[in-house]
Amino acid sequence: MANHENQTAGAMSIFVGDHPALDFLNSVARLEGNLVDSLQSDRDVLEWLARAGWSVESGSADLRPQSLVQAARTLRETTRALVERRKAGKRVDPDALNTFLAESRSYLKLAQKKDGSLQLTRKWKQRTAGEILAPLAESAADLLANGDFDLVRRCQNDECVLWFYDRTKSHHRRWCSMATCGNRHKVMAFRQRRQQA
Repeated sequence: MANHENQTAGAMSIFVGDHPALDFLNSVARLEGNLVDSLQSDRDVLEWLARAGWSVESGSADLRPQSLVQAARTLRETTRALVERRKAGKRVDPDALNTFLAESRSYLKLAQKKDGSLQLTRKWKQRTAGEILAPLAESAADLLANGDFDLVRRCQNDECVLWFYDRTKSHHRRWCSMATCGNRHKVMAFRQRRQQA
């Protein structure tokens, strides 16, 4: 999967995975027949993290040019390999992911909300690329350790490379999105029925 075309796609983010680690895998998607990576720059990674709910405070990290995007791509492909092996029922070697997890520097913060209730949140230090990506590495580790891999699936469209966690009540989700792959399948099936009639 790592040999995808480097097309500018920073604005493209697909959040259909119903799990942050799977959404991160989906930052590489097939568009018009080509694999496109939406992570082209450090800024793309920061925007993706913000959309996923992990904002990075501006100026908090001292990063070399492109170091965050390189680390993010490494984490993504490490996670992809582990998810694929786990899905196939094979043993996984967690060492590469553990390297990312070792970068995590977090603490709990207690804050009072506007209504007076208390809320406990986890905060991560954000000085290095590894620290910035720590919440995502933790999410991937949690999926691998605690996820129900009967419900972790790849879209059934043969052309699609997207993953999702089937959280539907019936657990019969087949498509990354009914609006895209599911609809294409319905249209194709309809055309085939009309041709046979």
